[in-house]
Amino acid sequence: DVPFFSISGSEFVEMFVGMGAAKVRDLFKQANEKAPCIVFIDEIDAVGKKRESGQIGGNDEREQTLNQLLSEMDGFDGSKGVVILAATNRPESLDPALLRPGRFDRRIPVELPDLKGREDILKVHVDFNAIARTAAGASGAELANIVNEAALRAVRDGRKFATQTDLMESVEVVIAGYQKKNRILSTKEKLIVSYHEVGHALVAALQTNSAPVQKITIIPRTSGALGFTMQVDEGEK
Repeated sequence: DVPFFSISGSEFVEMFVGMGAAKVRDLFKQANEKAPCIVFIDEIDAVGKKRESGQIGGNDEREQTLNQLLSEMDGFDGSKGVVILAATNRPESLDPALLRPGRFDRRIPVELPDLKGREDILKVHVDFNAIARTAAGASGAELANIVNEAALRAVRDGRKFATQTDLMESVEVVIAGYQKKNRILSTKEKLIVSYHEVGHALVAALQTNSAPVQKITIIPRTSGALGFTMQVDEGEK
C-alpha cells in the first residue's frame, strides 16, 4: 500500500548533456516526498555500465547520469522507507560502485522457471500441466508468447477460444518455427526424413531412461527442420 515509481534506465539517457542527471534528481526528489515508497529502475545497465578508466571522450551524459544516481543513493536515509530495486539481464556489465554496500548490495537472481513455475505462469492464462512439461526450458516471456500464438491460431480458424491443440502447436512454433506446407518434398525425400525421425523415436523407445516420444512429424518448419521427434519428460529435469 505504498506509491510505486517505475522507470526504465534507457529513459535517463538523453541526447542533451545534463538531462539524464536532472531526471535522476527529480525521481529521487519525488520518492523522498512520497516516502514510504518503492522505486524500480528497469534495464539499469543502460545507465549503470562500467566506466572505462583513462578513456578520453567517453559518453559524458551517461557518466554524469550514473554519477548522479550514485550520489543520490549515497544521500539516502534508510529510515525514511524508500526501497530502491533495479533489474538487469547483464549484471556483469554494471559499474562496481553501483553494487557497493548501501546501494544495490543485495542481488536476487531470477532463474528460468522450473516445472511448477512454468505451470504457475501458465495458470495466469490456462491451467495445463501438459503445456508446462512440453515447454521445458522456456522463460516467462516465451510462455506468454506460446499463449499468444495459440490465440492467433484460434482467430485464424474463426474460433473464440484457444484449445489444447492450439497450445501444443504453439509450443512447436516456438521450438521449431511455423509449418511450411508450401515446401514440396519428393517422395524419396519424405522417405529419408521419415527414416531419420523414426530412428530418433526407436532409439528413445529402446532406452530405459529416455523421455517418452510424444509426437513425430515430417512437416517442414520455418526453422529449416524437415521434421522432428518431440520427447516430453514426465518429471522435471
